[in-house]
Amino acid sequence: MENQKSQVNRAKPYQIILFPFNNGATNIYFLLTMNYIVYHANGVLGLILIFANVMVTIMRIFDAITDPIIGVIIDKTDGKFGKFRPYIVLGNIIMAVSAIMMYFGTRAIPEEMMWLRYVGFVLAYIIYVIGYTFQTACTRSGQTVLTNDPSQRPLFIIFNTIASLFGMGFVQIVAPLLGERYGYGSTEFFDIIVPISIVLSAVLTILALIGIWEKDRPEYYGVGNEKQEKAKLSEYLEIIKNNKELRMLMIAGGSTKLAFAVAGNMSVACMLYASMMGDYSGLYLPLFGITFAASIPFFMLSVRTAQKKGQKVALAQYTRIALISYAGVLVLLLLWTPDTTFAILSLRDINIYTILFVIFYAVGYGAYYSTADMPIPMVADCSDYETYRSGKYIPGIIGTLFSLVDKLVSSLGSTIVGAAVVLIGIENLPDTGTPYVPGMKWVVIVLFCVLPMLSWLITQFAMRKYSLTGEKMAHIQLVNANRKDAIAEGMSMEEAMKKYI
Repeated sequence: MENQKSQVNRAKPYQIILFPFNNGATNIYFLLTMNYIVYHANGVLGLILIFANVMVTIMRIFDAITDPIIGVIIDKTDGKFGKFRPYIVLGNIIMAVSAIMMYFGTRAIPEEMMWLRYVGFVLAYIIYVIGYTFQTACTRSGQTVLTNDPSQRPLFIIFNTIASLFGMGFVQIVAPLLGERYGYGSTEFFDIIVPISIVLSAVLTILALIGIWEKDRPEYYGVGNEKQEKAKLSEYLEIIKNNKELRMLMIAGGSTKLAFAVAGNMSVACMLYASMMGDYSGLYLPLFGITFAASIPFFMLSVRTAQKKGQKVALAQYTRIALISYAGVLVLLLLWTPDTTFAILSLRDINIYTILFVIFYAVGYGAYYSTADMPIPMVADCSDYETYRSGKYIPGIIGTLFSLVDKLVSSLGSTIVGAAVVLIGIENLPDTGTPYVPGMKWVVIVLFCVLPMLSWLITQFAMRKYSLTGEKMAHIQLVNANRKDAIAEGMSMEEAMKKYI
């Protein structure tokens, strides 16, 4: 195998640091929508709870359906401003407009015209979905032009986490404080959180644009075959059939996304920390800080493992640690009774139950969180593998195909939580003032603990079938580079595919 000059496309340090902020920008809206939109629909607009829950699920399904269309649009785009930048900007603008419509425009409709509130809520949600899909599709597909260096791609996980601290971290920290003060279903809560989220997401989007600006050019698109067929919707069926690696990644990523869309739901947190443990403000944020601190060493270790042995090994290894640790969390929740004392901030009340819970949960969540976004750079590997397998550079289709399954399964999150709440006789979504009711313990155990553990078991299975090891990816990048150089010198795609394998 020849060692061609174009084998490695490396990103500059600032590019690999800044581009992940695109994910941080969209994560702000994702968390705002998934965790709090039902509170707004039910508490502020007065929409029926079951309608709000089901609508979130339907819109996530609609979100998934739009993915294939937008993936094809991205792959067909090769204009003056590149392939990805136009949709990053357009997506963020659309989400900002939809947020204003959804959280403020619908509220302006008088109660006497409740039917119009329902209509306005659905229309605003549809617009949001389109914008969200445009921008999120670029996070996965844009990595293919940023770098193909196996030692750089795992770094996305670290910088994506840093970016998320400016996005999801902001919502996860500020929202509970506002919720504690005003209530999650209050107008004051949304009057503060929504405008700040819009501005912060726009700032992170600008940083992402700076990161990808120099790389969003044709010379970084695949193997440089300008005569390649235009992307078609029919590509999806062919890829699902022949790209086993992407199928396995979709299984692993989709199952985990569903589990944590449920386990991370604010209603579940309120039931656990407020209703069961009795001290939401003294537990939620302290545990958030502890688990994030615990994730830092795991981030370093997982990235190092990914660089040395490949992302497949890192994902399997650290989700295995999470699975073992959550077994301890499961046992402790099974032992919980209404008389159990749980305290973190009060040294006088701290006990062995609290200490063990914190240790098991911190290690488990830290290990998981270090790999939570690892499927994103692995999607880029699957895109490069598709170029190696078929000669086609279709990162938009590959990225949105992953998103399609990811969104379809995670769309069930709010519905599962809502159904579980109704099952134990609670008419409104639990908040920090919801009292403990019989059956709540078992609902929390299943939603908070059992579902994540099942998702990690599925991940272990999928990674056993996934063949893109570090060594395999190095070979794929070399083959793609040799083909690219050969095509640039006049060889046809068919000849290059036969010569370099």
